[in-house]
Amino acid sequence: MKLNNIIKIYVPSTINVNEKTDNSKQIEKTSLFLSSLFGGCTCVNALGNWIDSNNKLVTESITICYSFCDSRTFRKSKKEIIKYCRELCAEMSQECISLELNNKLYFIG
Repeated sequence: MKLNNIIKIYVPSTINVNEKTDNSKQIEKTSLFLSSLFGGCTCVNALGNWIDSNNKLVTESITICYSFCDSRTFRKSKKEIIKYCRELCAEMSQECISLELNNKLYFIG
């Protein structure tokens, strides 16, 4: 079996854009979502950085949850993944959620 596609959902550690929060429920929910679609997932902690509207560097802890899958499953699941990211975005009151599909980054809002 060849799993040549990768899906990564970046789970923020803030709500309302910049208020720190316990994101363990969202990480667990994302892990369950990816595992139910693809049979498993891996989560890694990272730091995300960007420049805000005041030209200041903003740094936040994020958790990247990712899964590999075959091409057929990837094509079949894309709409469901995007829908999930929109729901996560609303739940966490974010401007967007970063979704990486095969090394291409999308901002889902």
